[in-house]
Amino acid sequence: MKTIFHPDQYGHHVRTRLSGGTLTTALEVPDRARVLLAAAEGCTEAVVAPGPADMALIRRVHDAGYLAFLETGFAAWKQRFPASEELRPSLHPNAYMRQLPQDLLGRAGYYIADAASVLLADSWAAILASGATAIEATARVLNGERAAYALCRPPGHHAYRDQACGYCFLNNTALAATLARDHASRVTILDVDVHHGNGTQQLFYDRADVQTISVHADPATVYPFYAGYADEIGAGEGEGFNLNLPVPERADDEVYLAAVRHAVERAKAFSPDILVIALGLDPSVADPFACTAVTTEGFRRMGESLAGLRRPTVIIQEGGYPSPVLGDNLAAFLTGFQEAMA
Repeated sequence: MKTIFHPDQYGHHVRTRLSGGTLTTALEVPDRARVLLAAAEGCTEAVVAPGPADMALIRRVHDAGYLAFLETGFAAWKQRFPASEELRPSLHPNAYMRQLPQDLLGRAGYYIADAASVLLADSWAAILASGATAIEATARVLNGERAAYALCRPPGHHAYRDQACGYCFLNNTALAATLARDHASRVTILDVDVHHGNGTQQLFYDRADVQTISVHADPATVYPFYAGYADEIGAGEGEGFNLNLPVPERADDEVYLAAVRHAVERAKAFSPDILVIALGLDPSVADPFACTAVTTEGFRRMGESLAGLRRPTVIIQEGGYPSPVLGDNLAAFLTGFQEAMA
C-alpha cells in the first residue's frame, strides 16, 4: 500500500480555536500531518504526491459559490479587516435563515458553519492539495492497487456541499466515493472517526448506491451534536442505506470494536465493489478531545476488522490530534489492515 501526500497541506496553519468562549491553541495543525507522515513512511511501501486537483470532480460534490468563497474569501476579508490573520465568522444562519447575502460577513457565516473552520492566506492551496490526495488514492485503487492511504489535511467528513464545518472544507471522503462510483456499482463509506461524519451523511442521504456507515461517540454529548443519531437511516431511495452506530463517551476497545464489527457485517450485506474508510484516530484514549478510550492495540484490531471486507479500499485520513501515540495509532491501524489483507 502506498501513502499519498502533498506538502502544500502544511500551509493551512490555524493558530487558535474557540473553546468554551476562550481562544486557545489550535489542535488541527500541520504537526499532526508531520507525525502521521513519519508513521506512514515506516509502514507503507512509498509516499507519492498527487497530481493537480480534479476541479470537475470537486464541482460535482461542492457548490460553485462555496468553492469561490474558499478560494477568494480570505483575500477579501484581509482587505476589509487588515489586522485580521484568520477569517473566522461571528454569526451563522439558523434553520429559518437561508438567504445568501452580498455582504462579506454574511457570506462568511453562510459558507462556514462554525468557529472551528478558519481560513488563512494559504488555506486554499492546502484544501486543494487535500482533495487531490483523496482523488489520487482513489484513482490508484481503481487502477488495480488493492488499497491506498490518503493522508489528507485539512480533513473533510464534516464538510457539506456548501458549508465548511468542523475543520473541514472539501469532503475528501465524498470525493473518493464519487469517483469510485463512476467506476463501480456500489460503494460503502465506513467512517470510524470519533465524531460523526455529518457532511458525508448529508451528501449521500437519499442514495441507495453509496452506503454510509458511521461509528462514533454519541452526538447527544459529543460534536457534531445535531446529527449522527441511530434513527437517521436515509431518505427516499436512500432509506436504509445510512447507518449510525453511536457509542457511549469513554467507550473502550471492546465497545468501539464491537460497533466496528457490526458495521463490517452491514457492509458485507451491501456487498460493495469499493470500500472507502474515513479513518479518524481521535477515538484514542490519548486524544486531546478525550471522547473515547481506544488503545493502540485497538487500532491494530480495527484495521484487521475492516480488512475483513476484502474489498479494494481507499483509506482517507480524517481526525486524530496531537498526542504521544498519534503516530503509533496510525502505524498500528495500517499494519493491522495490511497484514489482514495479505
